[in-house]
Amino acid sequence: MKKILSKTSTSRVYVILLIAIIVTVAFWDELGSLVRKGNYDSTDNMVESIMAKSATPGVAIIVSERGKTEYKNYGYADVNNLKRVTEESLFELGSTTKAFTALALILLENEGYLSLSDSITDYIPSFEPTIKGEKVNITIHQLLAHTSGIPPWSIRLIPEGTTEDMLEKTIHNVSDIALDTYPGTAYNYATVNYDILAMIIEKVTGRRYQDYMTENILVPLGMADSYFSTGLEKESDKLTKGYRVFFGRSLEYDAPRYYGNIAAGYLVTNSKDLKRWIHAQMGIGDMPDHLLKAIEQSHQVDNITAGYEGENQYYSFGWSIDTKNRVVSHNGSNPNYSSQVLINLEKQQAIFVLANLNSTSPSLIANNIYENMNGNHMNQFNYDDVYLLIDLVFSLLVIIAVMILCVQAIKLVRGIKINIKDEKTRFRKMTESSIALISSIILLVLIMIWPYLLGIDYSMIKVWMSYSIFIWMGISTINCILSIIINIKKIGIIRSSL
Repeated sequence: MKKILSKTSTSRVYVILLIAIIVTVAFWDELGSLVRKGNYDSTDNMVESIMAKSATPGVAIIVSERGKTEYKNYGYADVNNLKRVTEESLFELGSTTKAFTALALILLENEGYLSLSDSITDYIPSFEPTIKGEKVNITIHQLLAHTSGIPPWSIRLIPEGTTEDMLEKTIHNVSDIALDTYPGTAYNYATVNYDILAMIIEKVTGRRYQDYMTENILVPLGMADSYFSTGLEKESDKLTKGYRVFFGRSLEYDAPRYYGNIAAGYLVTNSKDLKRWIHAQMGIGDMPDHLLKAIEQSHQVDNITAGYEGENQYYSFGWSIDTKNRVVSHNGSNPNYSSQVLINLEKQQAIFVLANLNSTSPSLIANNIYENMNGNHMNQFNYDDVYLLIDLVFSLLVIIAVMILCVQAIKLVRGIKINIKDEKTRFRKMTESSIALISSIILLVLIMIWPYLLGIDYSMIKVWMSYSIFIWMGISTINCILSIIINIKKIGIIRSSL
């Protein structure tokens, strides 16, 4: 026997279908890019496929093999103004900045300003981290190798701001931090390690970090367009716009500035200047002998002091180093930029990829180009990008939440009616409504506190993740409140029927 839908049920179905159609039409291109495999039969097609799947607006690539260099540029430096990416387009590097900072520490040791075995408290007396309540010493070498024991979540302690005291405030915020492990015992990547190194550079040279770096590394290498961004400088017309992913699309994003994190992620540069940097790593081109010596030292691994990442893989001097194949590499990500560098010192091969969106695209592209250079097949895009996945998941959750909101709104507008035939029915409906009420209250609390349960906070979501999270939280909060109201009304109706 066929059941006939009530008018209310029919209305709900129509609403859900309407929302599904609107979403499909609005995001047809994005949904299509997720389904389509893409083309990986050439470098150009591979890059364009990965950019489409990750919603990356612009990519700049420099490829060098035995001194022969090629620039490859894709997409837009500024989408709204249709400004294309060129080899002069400037990008924030993110954590690939760390190799520059580490190089400065080697230079300072070679010049007798410090020793990498020195304790941090020799230069910053107020820096007194603890483990199990006891104060411990951390060395410069341990900061360089991420074996200091400082926890990764310490990135949350870096204050937002562009005033010149931000570096000092950053160090103050971590000065008494509780370590995860004893210094020197385990590799644990924490970006703030390199901010502490910046403070040491300033202490021993008596100069601002960016001034010392520019004079002693950028200028000698001829990196004329590059600079360390504090947020105070006049914005160059060559600077690309930064973006973030939102509902599968790239959205222009002027991210907050963190002057205190300058040494760990805020070198701004372009392909033209990075040609000089990667050539310097391979010993190609003219440079001062003392700088060449320091660069060669930065590729060396001391198994005792380096951070152990895996078999034949160590972290040392701002590089992840494959000791078996003599490959140095690093990726970088800021809230609205990302990068990847990969250099085979033995084969004299180097790739540097820049993007104006925070994603794994530069790493995927760089690895594919490297594989192609060495006669191997390029790999297809895979969805291991945490920020892209977060946007995808929460975008779907937003759609579901909107559907639920519409259904609940229909319930309230049409009025709540409960058909109670007998005492057994009354008891069952009272139990169901009570459970639903309690569940809605619990869910509302979980929606508000879930970031803290995962070790993040609202600030990190706001800066690093998709706005779809906040939209989902907002709509879900409204849904919970409506559900609470509906179930309170139901309980009231059931009680009044006694």
